[in-house]
Parts: sequence; structure tokens; C-alpha cells
Amino acid sequence: MSTSPLRWLLPFGVLAALILAWAAVVKLNNLPPYVLPAPGKVLETLIEDRAVLFASMLVTLKTTVIALLLAVAGGAALALLFASARIVEFSLFPIAVILQVTPVIAVAPLMLIYLSTDAAVLVCAWIVAFFPVLSNTTLGLKSVDPNLRDLFRLSGATRWQTLAQLKLPTALPYFLGGLRIAGGLALIGAVVGEIAAGSAGQGSGLAFRIVESAYRLNIPRLFAALLLISLTGILIYAGLSLLSWLVLRRWHESELGGRA
Repeated sequence: MSTSPLRWLLPFGVLAALILAWAAVVKLNNLPPYVLPAPGKVLETLIEDRAVLFASMLVTLKTTVIALLLAVAGGAALALLFASARIVEFSLFPIAVILQVTPVIAVAPLMLIYLSTDAAVLVCAWIVAFFPVLSNTTLGLKSVDPNLRDLFRLSGATRWQTLAQLKLPTALPYFLGGLRIAGGLALIGAVVGEIAAGSAGQGSGLAFRIVESAYRLNIPRLFAALLLISLTGILIYAGLSLLSWLVLRRWHESELGGRA
């Protein structure tokens, strides 16, 4: 696989330039930490408050992973049901669309009324992660080559054989693409749920620490928590991208195309 070193150096160079510009703005304008902390102050706060912040990061990460697993199980199962019974798709797909287009920030306070804090945050994360898995997997199951489908039919293949040997391999790249999207959205949903819970004085995740820090004007801790959320999102995306590469690298053109 041919990879130019410049491809990897450019993002780090841009990031370093942004951090230097941030530090220069703080220093030249002599801004106090409660207005805009310097990058060094954020790093210092991250180290000093690591016990609280990393414990909160584990809470947010746990919620995100559980919501993603539930979205994968529910979305993939429902997509299989849609592919086998069109009447089910016509009946339930509009409801899934409604869940997707309804802003989760509007749903979160309602969830907090009827559910415990942890359950409400989990439901918010699941709502936004569910649809990408469902829609992408359904699209993949419908993208089977008609000629191959006819060949399976002429060969006397059963519905289960067609599903296992033709439809599922065809849908796998679509499913993995939806999984990468759902991973980031699950984190966003968890953060939104935690912010809603934090506004009500409840919660323990990273977004709750952001709300708490904003109320106390502890802006360095706010930035440190925000940094950990970004790192968590990068970790999730990198892990899911690695999974996709490992599964597809030997046979699918989306990964074979990068080889020299």
C-alpha cells in the first residue's frame, strides 16, 4: 500500500499551527484563563484533574459503546426484516425516519422525565446511531446484482443460501460504512443527553463536566473535557475504520484501490 508521508504530516502541521495561533492570541491579548485559557493551561488542567476527567470519559465511552452495539443489533436485524418483507419496510421505515430527523436535543428532556439519567442518555445515543446502520444495511441488501440473483435462483439456491452467500457479502461494505457513521453519532447523542442531564444537575459524563465547569467558570477544565471528547471520537472512528479495513482489505475494491 503506497502512502505519501506528506499525507500524514499535513494534518499534524495544520493542528500545530492552530495551537500556536491560539497560544499567541492568549499571550498577545493577555487573556485571563476564565476568558480563554492557553493550550498549556488546558494541558495542565487535564493532568491535575485527570482522576475526575478520565472517570467521566469512561462513563461517556461506556454509554457510547452500549448504544452503538444496540444500534447495530437493532438496525441490522430490522434491515434483514425489511429485505425479506416489503410490507414491513413500508410500515416501519417512516417511523425510523421520524426518529432520525427529530432533533435529539428536543427528545432528551422528555427522556429524563420518564427514564433514569443513565437510561435517558443511552436512549439519546441509540436514537441517533440507529438510523445509519438501518439505512445503509437496507441499501446494501437491495444492491445485489440482478444477474447474480438470477444465477442463484437458476441454481436452485434456497432463500437462506441466497441471503448468506450473496446478500450479506454485498451488504457488508454498506453496513461497515454505516457503522463508522453511527460510531460518531452515538458519541454525539451521548454528549447531548449528558448536557441535558447536566442542565438538570444530574450525570457524570464528560458533557456533564462541561456544563459543571461552565457554571463555575472553570474554563480550563471545560476545554480539557472538550479535548477528551474529541479524542474519544477520534478513537472510536479509528477503531471502526481499522475494523472495516481488516474485514474488506482482501476482497473489496474500496480497500484494494489503495494498493500500489
